[in-house]
Amino acid sequence: MTRKYFGTDGVRGTVGQFPITPDFVLKLGWAAGKVLASHGGSKILIGKDTRISGYMFESALEAGISAAGVDVRLLGPLPTPGIAYLTRTLSAQAGIVISASHNAYTDNGIKFFGADGRKLNDEIEQEIERLLDEEMSVVATDQIGKVRRIDDARGRYIEFCKSTAPGLDLHGMKIVVDTANGAAYHIAPDVFEELGAEVVAMANQPDGFNINRDCGSTHPALLQQRVIDEKADLGIALDGDADRLIMVDHTGKLIDGDQLLYVVARDRKETGAQVSGVVGTLMSNFGLELALQELGVEFVRAKVGDRYVMEQLDQRGWLIGGESSGHLVCLDRTSTGDGTVSALQVLAALARRKVSLAEAVADVALLPQTMINVRGANRDGFEGLPEVKAAMAEVEKELAGSGRILLRPSGTEPLVRVMVEGKDPQQVETLCRQLADVVEKAIA
Repeated sequence: MTRKYFGTDGVRGTVGQFPITPDFVLKLGWAAGKVLASHGGSKILIGKDTRISGYMFESALEAGISAAGVDVRLLGPLPTPGIAYLTRTLSAQAGIVISASHNAYTDNGIKFFGADGRKLNDEIEQEIERLLDEEMSVVATDQIGKVRRIDDARGRYIEFCKSTAPGLDLHGMKIVVDTANGAAYHIAPDVFEELGAEVVAMANQPDGFNINRDCGSTHPALLQQRVIDEKADLGIALDGDADRLIMVDHTGKLIDGDQLLYVVARDRKETGAQVSGVVGTLMSNFGLELALQELGVEFVRAKVGDRYVMEQLDQRGWLIGGESSGHLVCLDRTSTGDGTVSALQVLAALARRKVSLAEAVADVALLPQTMINVRGANRDGFEGLPEVKAAMAEVEKELAGSGRILLRPSGTEPLVRVMVEGKDPQQVETLCRQLADVVEKAIA
């Protein structure tokens, strides 16, 4: 479908710039309420991360939805996957997340889950987009939706997370948990502590402005050092809305989503679970594909984005997938990517094999990979420009069949991701910079 407002992960942008404005979000809430009411919906949940603008957009959505005659339940700060979970268990017709995930506090976004706790289907999004072009109306006064707060949302979600790793005992483990000053600041540390771990929490003091700032899964340097300083067994880093997971082993080495996906897939196979195949993305390291082949597990690549990973899983009837960035999907445990739940699956795998995180990923030999984000507004059709095509051909010639390149516009930010993968790390870095320079000039 052609999307006017919705991207691959809802509506996202800079706060105060269309469409991330109070008036648009008010109407978005109204349109969503009207569409869902026409499908028999009577209740929508709203949750958010810790951005200062979340208060403003929560109020706008609340007003719009109630004006459409639909009841609202407010969850407060809660991870995106927690909102998906509660949408299912509270029998709501939809859950709305106010978050810009790993972006800075100056951005925000609105994304939706359906009654099944999965991304809203394209047909419903299309209906909402059509209504956004109509004039807003208000139902009769006696039909206005009622609003109340769910006071125990945090506790419900904590218990759910723990239930996804039955029997897991973390006594004797010391874990550093970086919550990115985001939605899991008051949840993830408690989950691991309640399972017995000694937890050192960091980046867990949100002030509305510090979400993802020099912390979390996209900025793990401080976590890496903290794990070493604390002599911890490992570190866990989430992003702002806590659907993404990166880990750090006891030496301070970063363990990315590809490696974690391998650990989970191997554990499922070793415990007798059905693992017909694993879905990665175009960005997944070739080393993951080779390691899964050694296990006898089929591997396919989807377009980048958890929406597309989910599509491939559904089409194939598979249960495990994920992205290098740390979006891991375990459909045998929950309905969407969940950083805390994914961490528990990795910890359970380590406990069963009685190995460290470093030992668990030793069989995944990742090829050197460099990615450069090139910012620019003129991204449409850039791959077809003669200078870009020539630069790509030159890099492919240099790699001589021993690597690959990928140029991909971001689905959430005005930039192009340039990735080169190969055997020689110095060559990979040089070629990636060479290609990125050409792309930068082309889209400036």
